[in-house]
Amino acid sequence: MAALMNNDIFIEVWNTVLFEKFLRFMHLLVEGLSSHSDAFLSRNLHPEGFRVLDIGCGFGDSTMQLAGNLGPSGEAVGVDCTANFIREAEADASHKGVENAGFMVADVERDDLQGPYDDAFARFGTMFFNLPGAAMNNINKSLKPCGRRDMIVWRKWEDNPWLHDAELRVKEIVPVVSDEETDQVHCGPGPFSMSGPDMVSEILKSTNFHQITFERHDSDICIGRTIEESVYFAMALGPAGETIRLAGEEGERLQGEERSALNETLSQFVRDDGVWGRLRHGLFQPPSLSLAHLAWEGVLFRT
Repeated sequence: MAALMNNDIFIEVWNTVLFEKFLRFMHLLVEGLSSHSDAFLSRNLHPEGFRVLDIGCGFGDSTMQLAGNLGPSGEAVGVDCTANFIREAEADASHKGVENAGFMVADVERDDLQGPYDDAFARFGTMFFNLPGAAMNNINKSLKPCGRRDMIVWRKWEDNPWLHDAELRVKEIVPVVSDEETDQVHCGPGPFSMSGPDMVSEILKSTNFHQITFERHDSDICIGRTIEESVYFAMALGPAGETIRLAGEEGERLQGEERSALNETLSQFVRDDGVWGRLRHGLFQPPSLSLAHLAWEGVLFRT
C-alpha cells in the first residue's frame, strides 16, 4: 500500500521530462486545450466574488481566465504537483498583472488544498491521479457546502484517432515496454484513465458528489503548424511519445522509421492552416445546486 501511495515518481516525470516537452510545445498545448475550457467558462457559472480551485493548472492560463471571470473580489487558486509549472504560472500572472490568481505546489491526493472554495475546476488536470478516489475525497473536503466540482477529461483512445492511430503505428515499430519493466520515470495512469463516464461517476459518487450529468462538446486542436512539427509533437508527447521514450535506446535507434510512419499517419489531418485533430469532450454537469456537492465532467472526443 505504501508503494501505491507514493507519487514521487509521477511528480518527478512531470517536473522534468514532461515539463521540458510541454514547454517546447506550449504554443500548441495552451491554445489547443484552452478551446475546451473556453467553452465551459463562457457559461459564466462562477459568480464574481467566488473563490475557485483550479486543479492541475499547469501553466496557469485557465487559472488566470477564471480569475478574470471572478472579478477583483474573487480569487482563482491554481494547484499543481510540479514546482516548475507553478513557477511558470506565477511568472506569467505577474507579467500580465493578474492580482487575484494565486498558485501553490501540492499533491491533490493528500495535501491541504487551503480551502474552503465555492467551486473546483479542472481542465485535463485529473486523469493522472494514482488514487483518484483519494484525490476526489480531498477536493470534496476543500469545498464549501453546495460547492461544485467541474472537470474536463479525455474520452477513449479510439475516439481520438490523431493520438490513437499514431500510437498504433509506433507500436508496430518500437518494442512496448511497460512501466513495471523499466526504471524510467513515467506519468502514471495516463490521459485516458477517466474516459469512461460510468467509472468516473462511481468514483464521484463514492466521494459524496451527486447529481452528476454528462455532456459532450467537440473542438479542433492544432497539433502542428506543419506536418513536420506534428510528427515531432507526436514523438514527444502522448501515447506514441511515451512508447518511444520508455523503449529507451531502441526507441532512439528507430527514430527514422518512427518519423516516416507518423508522417504517413498524420498526413490525413493536414489542412491549409496546419495539422488539426478533432477533440470531443463530454461533461458531467449539475442541473442545479440543490445538493451538497455537484460535479461536472468533460471528456475529449474526436471525429
